[in-house]
Amino acid sequence: MGSFSKKMKKKYNETNKKSIAVYLILRVLVVISMIFQMLMGNFQNVFMCILALLLFTIPTIISEKFKIGLPSLLEAIIYIFIFSTTILGEINNFYGIIPFWDTMLHTLNGFLCAGIGFSLIDLLNQNSKKISLSPLYVAIVAFCFSMTIGVLWEFFEFSSDSVIRTDMQKDRVVQSISSVELNPNGENIPIKVNEIEKTEIYSKDGTITTIENGYLDIGIIDTMKDLFVNLIGAIVFSVIGFLHVKNREKYRFAENFIPVKDN
Repeated sequence: MGSFSKKMKKKYNETNKKSIAVYLILRVLVVISMIFQMLMGNFQNVFMCILALLLFTIPTIISEKFKIGLPSLLEAIIYIFIFSTTILGEINNFYGIIPFWDTMLHTLNGFLCAGIGFSLIDLLNQNSKKISLSPLYVAIVAFCFSMTIGVLWEFFEFSSDSVIRTDMQKDRVVQSISSVELNPNGENIPIKVNEIEKTEIYSKDGTITTIENGYLDIGIIDTMKDLFVNLIGAIVFSVIGFLHVKNREKYRFAENFIPVKDN
């Protein structure tokens, strides 16, 4: 086990340098985007750029704080993921332009977070003489860690939408609703409304906002869909992690997503 871990550490130390180019390129693109957004007066997008720059520091903080070496591929994917969600997704509206962009990223998020959660418990398992956890237990912890991060991210999206009036929890138009609020007798019996053609919203200032082809759902469908695909990503990596712990030599490809402890 000791020689195997040393080989992993050596490989990661040699290949981690390759992720620096990805980091620098994306960081420059974020700074350029931030300057452009400032000149345009889009300060909400400036906030997203600042957020991206802060998130870029997470791999370094984890590596230095916990003395953990991140595989080059994992580190590069993390940087690309951050850039794809904030700059491409939010600022450049890839969420609206490219179908399933949001679904793809949340699935990847579930996979990556499961990998990080797996590594934390697996490092403890390998480097402690008093602890010997089963592969199934390690996989379950990885799954739970990923789902927790997914829920916390949805909390962040909701808070951002509520406080600074973003729309991270993307709204969508639906053609049918079922709600007890529409029950005229106040009973706990939902009233179903089907084949909605149009919704009109009357504001106090007299403005009328018309929503064609249905009713506007304000984020709940997006939130539940995100958590569901996060679950899929978490399950996929948890299975990979389980197999990796059972036979590390046979499932070595998992090393590309699993951090190791530095000397």
